[in-house]
Amino acid sequence: MERVDASASAAPSAAAPADENAPADGSDRLRVPPYRDAGFYQKRKKGKYRAVEPPRLEGPVADTHTHIQMLPDQALELARCAAVGVDFLCVVTDPAEDAATVFDGLAAWQAQAPAALAGIAPDVSADRLPHVRLAVGVHPHNARLYDDAMEGLLYRLLADQRVAALGEIGLDYHYDFSPRESQRRVFARQLEIARELGLPVSLHIREAHDEALAILREVGFPPAGTLLHCCALSREELAPWVDAGCYIAYGGPLTFKKAGEVREAAALVPEDRLLTETDAPYMTPEPMRGVANTPAHVVFTAARLAEARGIEPGSARARFLAVLEANARGLLDRPSTPYQAAHQG
Repeated sequence: MERVDASASAAPSAAAPADENAPADGSDRLRVPPYRDAGFYQKRKKGKYRAVEPPRLEGPVADTHTHIQMLPDQALELARCAAVGVDFLCVVTDPAEDAATVFDGLAAWQAQAPAALAGIAPDVSADRLPHVRLAVGVHPHNARLYDDAMEGLLYRLLADQRVAALGEIGLDYHYDFSPRESQRRVFARQLEIARELGLPVSLHIREAHDEALAILREVGFPPAGTLLHCCALSREELAPWVDAGCYIAYGGPLTFKKAGEVREAAALVPEDRLLTETDAPYMTPEPMRGVANTPAHVVFTAARLAEARGIEPGSARARFLAVLEANARGLLDRPSTPYQAAHQG
């Protein structure tokens, strides 16, 4: 997740990256098209929107990293996923920010989603609503807030059987909202917890990939898996992460016009390590930039990823999408861990 503001006394406020989706008035309110339907709408001038035809994919796709809690209507977003073929979400949250909102609210969002789906796509069965798992971890921006109480809360949240991963965790040397030493300490500690509890990790690394890799090598990569979230690395930068067996997740940046190096790198990632994501409501893919990202937008990234790898629509793309789906489910829709099983009831 991206953020651009922080205070010394509170967790950073969520806002879009500069020149990404932020409104022209400079507020931290993300633009959301004023339509309650299953369409995609591109922001135009003078408050107008234009409908965009999405790619028609040959199979379902997964969003392995989304912050659906930051969008205005979570049930509607789940319905939109069903309407366009997004069948799996991993919702990412932070005990220092909005974990209570997600853990307490998810069941209600899911209960309301069938009615929302009937309103926007009455011919689509509620059986197509996405399956949802959770990831929870202390973001590097919030490392300065990590203490024994926060760790205790993290352990309690990780005991929830809906949790599939520990994340997003890592290092962010672009904003430095937390001291770098705190970031390194908290990153290493959460890697230890992931190894202890048998969970994969979802990584947020910005302008600190070499140091993050060194910490991972020192502590040890979690045996359950390592996911490099929001990858925008070149071929050379990505090589050690691929060599380490990491899953590489691509979102909106893969589609950006100037991201040729990113697409070249994506073409070389082993197929069984590729994932798709959105980081909604941030990092909206082309051609939808200028509005808040949503989990449904992952269809644009999936189509662009296939194109970057030279895969044509039709049976070849259907096979590729099935592999991506299997990757997401295999990593993030796994059975409960022994720790989780021991803490139920």
